[in-house]
Amino acid sequence: MKRRNFIKLSGLGLGGMMLSSVPILGNAVSPESFLDSGMDVALKKRLADAALNAAKSKGASYTDIRIGRYLNQYVVTREDKVQNVVNTESFGVGIRVIADGCWGFAAVVDAKSEADTAAAAAEAVAIAKANAKLMKRPVILAPQQGYGEVSWKAPIQRNAFEVTIEEKVDLLLGVNDAAIKNGANYVNSMLFMVNEQKYFASSDGSYIDQDIHRMWPVFMVTTIDAKTGKFETRQSLSAPVGMGYEYLQANPADKVAGITTRYNKGYDMLEDVIAAAKQTKEKIGAKSVEAGKYDLILDPSHLWLTIHESIGHATELDRVLGYEANFAGTSFATLDKLQSKAFNYGSPQVNVVADKTQVGSLGAVGWDDEGVKTKQWDLIKDGILVNYQAIRDQAHIIGEKESHGCCYADSWSSVQFQRMPNVSLSPGVGPLSVEELIKDVKRGIYIIGDGSFSIDQQRYNFQFGGQLFYEIQDGQIIGMLKDVAYQSNTQEFWNSCVKVCDERDYRLGGSFFDGKGQPSQVSAVSHGSSTARFNGVNVINTARKV
Repeated sequence: MKRRNFIKLSGLGLGGMMLSSVPILGNAVSPESFLDSGMDVALKKRLADAALNAAKSKGASYTDIRIGRYLNQYVVTREDKVQNVVNTESFGVGIRVIADGCWGFAAVVDAKSEADTAAAAAEAVAIAKANAKLMKRPVILAPQQGYGEVSWKAPIQRNAFEVTIEEKVDLLLGVNDAAIKNGANYVNSMLFMVNEQKYFASSDGSYIDQDIHRMWPVFMVTTIDAKTGKFETRQSLSAPVGMGYEYLQANPADKVAGITTRYNKGYDMLEDVIAAAKQTKEKIGAKSVEAGKYDLILDPSHLWLTIHESIGHATELDRVLGYEANFAGTSFATLDKLQSKAFNYGSPQVNVVADKTQVGSLGAVGWDDEGVKTKQWDLIKDGILVNYQAIRDQAHIIGEKESHGCCYADSWSSVQFQRMPNVSLSPGVGPLSVEELIKDVKRGIYIIGDGSFSIDQQRYNFQFGGQLFYEIQDGQIIGMLKDVAYQSNTQEFWNSCVKVCDERDYRLGGSFFDGKGQPSQVSAVSHGSSTARFNGVNVINTARKV
């Protein structure tokens, strides 16, 4: 698969992907080839050692090598037709070095011999030495122990790539059929599946073999009112996950206040699409919201995106420092705010953790792409900003003695850099259900599912929509609303958080295609939370005036 085409595909909005068939991409392969075991570990180690030795002999003070095999499969349907089945495979080696205090990188596709990786390593050193002539300050790497020969595998129960295309198509067409039978006029459904087979070795003494799996089932339902021509849509409430095909075969959906929401351990796609077809009909006749101040009850299927945009990206250290400004700019959460040790990012109820270890999450791995063992750490504690996301060459800037383990590259041919770990709002401490959260709300809106959003170049002023909106009066849900979006700024919004439900309600959402960098790379990241309440938030009416 050509990387340019992959980036083009992954950068599309969900609506755009649903409205047209996914293009057939270059370097497509048959599903059967996905079952091949690929290169054995012994050969990978020989290729790695050749690169490490060659780089050292050319003057590198540090070297790491990533040998990667990347598999992608997308199954795309619309109503009663299969629009596309895409299978892609990419294999190659990326080598990064430090020489004369500066980074250098080179990559080689389909490396088969020690000579291939040794030549690429020599090229990386030459590039580093050339770059060093323009260097302002040398690279400072946080120390990192070597782990020897170790491995990590996503704890999947059923490999999605071993499931037949027929089974996947039957699932999606069954979902589409259920939507039509329940009143929808149009429906698209897809399965996205990814397997990253990654081998990392470094001059620190690590040889790390990892097998990573991710999947995302998704649909979009559209219902049209024949009398008025008006239409409404609802996309799936599925969370993309770091799981196998068992995600689609687990327990039925949880119920919150009688409304189908996200799923903790499994996703019933059929139940969700039936609910979506009925809810789009209800949305057509729903009352248009009256603009004003409301208390918002935000479901995890919605809140993940607000966390992602206003906290996740805002606490990336490269954005904070101004080194990174692609995809919505830098960050308002500047170093002086961390150094003050008193910056109120949110209310005392707001505790946000970064985590690369949570089982079933998109970001879960054993070691990052610098060979750093993954962990959990605090970003916001009792409402106070306490840390950022930093990798090995950034840690010294904030006085950290080690990397946070959140370095990632989306391909063997891409240079690894700081990427967002799972960033999640911790559940509330005391027992609190969604029903109890709602019961004392006088005038509020319950929002489920993520929708359109906009955020400024400092990750500060923003606007968020959603999928489903329910009006709350005197502690009761009284009906559906539409045309809802809320506006705030990051600090004001998170300081309006007054209550968070307990861990029983904790669920993951996330982004399967999160863009960053230039040239652009994509990564997958989860965001967990329980349902939370935010008081006095400004709500606008988004209906188009004619």
